[in-house]
Amino acid sequence: MSSAQREFQSALVSLLPRLRRFARSLCGASDLSEDVLQTALERALRSSAGFDPARRLDSWMFKIIQNVWIDNRNEFARRRQVQIEEAEHIGLDPTPFLEARSDLVGVVRAFSDLAPEQRAVLTLVVLEDYSYQEAAETLAIPIGTVMSRLARARAAIAEALKSSHQTDEDGRENGQKDLRENGQESG
Repeated sequence: MSSAQREFQSALVSLLPRLRRFARSLCGASDLSEDVLQTALERALRSSAGFDPARRLDSWMFKIIQNVWIDNRNEFARRRQVQIEEAEHIGLDPTPFLEARSDLVGVVRAFSDLAPEQRAVLTLVVLEDYSYQEAAETLAIPIGTVMSRLARARAAIAEALKSSHQTDEDGRENGQKDLRENGQESG
């Protein structure tokens, strides 16, 4: 193995957390995102001789991950599921935790409901801190498309969270009214 190949592999290893996060943003489920990431890494290693060192390795890998996702979208869509790990907070007032968890579930659900193209742009710009130009180059789309997908993604998430909070508030109000009407409210 040449020193260039070792350097390339070392650079890939250092990018793994970011690549994993990007794959997860497209796929939703961790097992599915690992499959996408593994396939992308295999493609990158097979094509490493064709990589232009003047180009950003992270952008090149994000594009490969996106291509793997697009190439296998139908198969992956059948397997996609959102998993949120449970957390334990023994002895603490559960109200803030439950509210935060509810907000997290809402964000994850809203994010997973976005089109994959919107999730990709949102991940690059918001989580990876890419400029619009860098995201456009990475995804091979015009900068105006990045801006419109980002705006639509943000609006969709905000609307979903707003609707979620409104439904929760209406449900609590209605539940309290029902209890008062039946004379069952204590206090």
